[in-house]
Amino acid sequence: MLDEIKQDFESALVKHVLFKSKLRSFLHGTKTEESPIRDPEVCSLGQWIRGTALTRYAHLPEAHELDRQHQLVHRVANELMDLHLAGHTEQALAGFPTIQHISDQITVLLQTMQQKLRNGA
Repeated sequence: MLDEIKQDFESALVKHVLFKSKLRSFLHGTKTEESPIRDPEVCSLGQWIRGTALTRYAHLPEAHELDRQHQLVHRVANELMDLHLAGHTEQALAGFPTIQHISDQITVLLQTMQQKLRNGA
């Protein structure tokens, strides 16, 4: 059971890192599919949150905060992508630290949830 929890949360963290990587690439001008970056329902972490975190781990308050922070990171990503597409690449790139800040919160929430579950929550 503990190994399953560990794998579940490591997978979620990888999905989140990939999201940030795709967004960074997009903002630097690399052609990449926009929908997983723009839409929290298409994003693989969003699918994990809906299918696992808000079902299997819904008893943890962090699961609901994770969903809120995930929605927020996509709203900010959309703003930055729109800036980039409007030709304001420098301004879009300057907004990436906001993504990083939200991302750090998402990482802490995932780690907290994992720790609580490992401790029998």
